Formats: sequence, structure tokens, C-alpha cells
Amino acid sequence: MRLSVFVVVALVAVLGAALLGSRSGGGQAEAADVVRQDSHRLGAPGSSGVTLTEFLDFECEACRAAYPLVEQLRQDYAGRVTFVVRYFPIPGHANSTPAAVAVQAASEQGQLEAMYQRMYQTQEQWGEQQQPTPEVFRAMAVELGLDMAAFDAAVADPATAARVASDFEDGIALGVQGTPTFFVNEEKIQPATEQEFRALLDQALAEAEGDNS
Repeated sequence: MRLSVFVVVALVAVLGAALLGSRSGGGQAEAADVVRQDSHRLGAPGSSGVTLTEFLDFECEACRAAYPLVEQLRQDYAGRVTFVVRYFPIPGHANSTPAAVAVQAASEQGQLEAMYQRMYQTQEQWGEQQQPTPEVFRAMAVELGLDMAAFDAAVADPATAARVASDFEDGIALGVQGTPTFFVNEEKIQPATEQEFRALLDQALAEAEGDNS
């Protein structure tokens, strides 16, 4: 991941702030708000107690740009850091909420990560549309071999949209203004480079190890 990716992330965060309006927040937040019991973990939890949480929008180009780095961090910190994703569909993106609803529906069949990955792999095909394209996400579900009756029912269920909205509302309360926004444990971070990102994780791990010694 090069510095240019972080520039893109910063620009989209500014755009997100403009779309959402000025809100207070940042820095320290309640742990229960950053990660809830029903929050989605990617892979197995880490053993250190350190958690990296990302508030994301699947239609956000900066989120797609950050995706390879997140995947690399998952490999490099496997077994030590717990990786959490939370929905934050930006108003104004036609497909951001339908994409999140599709991922949530897939999660009910144990396929959250597969659908999450497909969203970023195919974003260029469905992003930046004027109208929602739920049929594209349904086709992804077919490709993943999901039970389509159950998937369609989950997509249509207001509880699925409410689950997505609950993540968004938590993000607003935590001062999230654009995507991707990352938290290490309860602290919102704004790394300017990949090196700084890793340094923040390493610091949190060192502090956790010190607390456990």
C-alpha cells in the first residue's frame, strides 16, 4: 500500500464529512459502541485483546483502495489482532445500502466474508450508478451458492436494513464522518501511511502484552 492510497482515503473522508454534515466526535469512545456483541469479525479472533474495527462503505473507492492493506494486515497479524467490520453506507451512494444489506443477508448463511470480498472485487462494475442495482448483488449470491429463497427473504426483511442502520448510527455517535474509518480498540486512528498504521497496531499489542505480563 502506497501513500497515494491514504491520500484517496483522506479525500473521501472529507467528502463523507460534507455529505453527512459536521458532527463532533473522535478520539476515545465507548468500547461497547465500537464493537458490539453482534458485530462481524473477519476470520478467527486474536488472542491479544487488540481489535481493529473498520467502518466501511462498499461503494466507497477509498475503502476498496484500503481493502488490500486490510487483507495483508489480517495475514500479518493473524492470531493476535481481531478484525471487525461495521457498515457505514454513505448517503448519496445509490448502492451503498443495498450492498450492505446483501452482505448482511449473506452473513446469515455464514458467507459474510465471501460476499464482503466480492463487493470489493467487483465494485468497478456496479459503483457510481445513478440507481440501485440489487440484481447485481443477487447474482453474486447465486455465484456463491447461497440458498436464494433465504437470501431474498433476508434482503426483504426490514430487520436486515435495521441491522445495517444500527452500525451507521453507532458510527455517527462515534464521530465517523467518512469511510474508511478505523479504530484500534476504542480509539479512532488516522494513519497517514501504512508504516504508521502498523506502528499503531504494534503499539496496541505491546501495551496489551504489558498489561498481561
